[in-house]
Parts: sequence; C-alpha cells; structure tokens
Amino acid sequence: MALSAPALAAEGYGDCKLYGERGSEKVETAVPGQFTVVINLPAVGEFNGDTPETVKSGREFCMAVNIAHRLGIDKVVLKNASFDSIVAGQNKEFDIALALISVTEPRKKVVDFSTPYASGAFGLATRADAPVDEAGIKTTKLGTQAGTIMVQWAQENLPDAKLSVFDDTGAMFTALAAGNVDVVMTDISVILGQVANSNGKLKVVGQFPSGRDTAGIYQKGSAAKPAIDKVIADLAADGTLKALEEQYLAAERGGLKPEDVPVWKY
Repeated sequence: MALSAPALAAEGYGDCKLYGERGSEKVETAVPGQFTVVINLPAVGEFNGDTPETVKSGREFCMAVNIAHRLGIDKVVLKNASFDSIVAGQNKEFDIALALISVTEPRKKVVDFSTPYASGAFGLATRADAPVDEAGIKTTKLGTQAGTIMVQWAQENLPDAKLSVFDDTGAMFTALAAGNVDVVMTDISVILGQVANSNGKLKVVGQFPSGRDTAGIYQKGSAAKPAIDKVIADLAADGTLKALEEQYLAAERGGLKPEDVPVWKY
C-alpha cells in the first residue's frame, strides 16, 4: 500500500492522506472536473463538520477523497441531503452518496448500490444517567431516523416501544438530551462517535445486528459504477479502508469499539 503525503492543496481533499496510485482508473463524472458526493449530516466520525464546506476529515469522507484520487480527480464537492431523499433516488448530478446506507431489495428498485465497504449494526445510546437495559428497551421511548431500515425494524421487533421518528440524527440526539426519548438507535458508527463527543453526557448500552451490508448509492444506471466499484474493492483489498477506519473511527471514539458493545437480543 503506497502512501503519499496528504493533498492539502487539492480542493475538497481536506486533511486526508492519499493511498495508492493517482488516476489508476478513469471515469466521466456527473459534473466535469469534480467528484460530487451526496452526504447526510451530522455524521460524526464519517464526515467531521457541521456543513459540507467545513468537513475536512472522517472515514467516509477520506474514502471519497481516495476514490477521487484514484480516478485522477483533484476536486471533491460534498452536497448535504436528507436520508429519505438519498435512498429514494431523488438527488441528481452526483457521483456517489455515502451515508452508512444499508443495502435492501426495495431500494434497489430506485437506486444502484456500490460494492459494500462495511457491515452495519444498530447501536443504542442513552443519557449517562438513564437506567436502560436489554429488557427495558422493549418498552422504552425510542428514537430513530426517518428513511432508515431501523424504522420498520423497530416497528416489527420492538412493537411495544414508544417509537419517535426524526428527520435527521441531529434532531434525534437533541431529543435524547432533552429527555423526549430515552434511547436512540442508528448505525453503530454514528452512535459511538456521538457518545465519544458528548463529554460524558451519553453512553452506549447495546447493539442489534442488522445483517446487512453498508454501501454507497449511485443514480440508477450510472455509467460510473463499474470504475468506482473497482476502486472501492481495491481500497478494501489493499488495506486502505481498514487504515481509514482505524484513523477516523477507532481513534476518535476514545477507545470505544463496536466489538466491545454488548449484542442484545430482541
């Protein structure tokens, strides 16, 4: 795995280190001269920043930067969108969407998925003083995000929980802090990042296996899919994805690791 110095001069490359050969693959991007990535903020650990313009680091962000690098593109542009619109295929003129998206058959009808780059799990966070346990989760006030597979999952597997659905993760964690819900559920990566950045106000209590892969989304019929898929597969094979995970997830979680979180039954 060849490592070069961070490309700080390249627009949109932020603080990311570059791995591998520039321009090893070629593609015609949606907007000439730039690699356009649709995201869903906030996403602590994945896209570190409050707005697309302030993101300089993160696992998925630096994955996107390294994809652009291997495609020979020196400009990365982020576009924030609702999770609902991403999985419904409503966004246009972008090259890939990265938002910890689970691969499902219904979504395949309106979007195309990339090569998977991670496996998902549903993490659970509460306030530090909240007495929530594996038994109590079944009847607690539970929050999750609109458009995610967790909404239907919770309705089917935790039918007695009092479910609230929020437009985005920011609103969901605000509701948790305010006591409007007792537990929030989203991807384990986001849960661990938010808990690590909460200054001790939140804690992670458990996780449910999702049984699904995490992948990027393309517009249906995207001609760029084969080239980008190959780059993602190469990033996995040569250890780049693992390096980014260790740098931006493990290091920034204050030692919190998914494998250390109890797996709950439902």
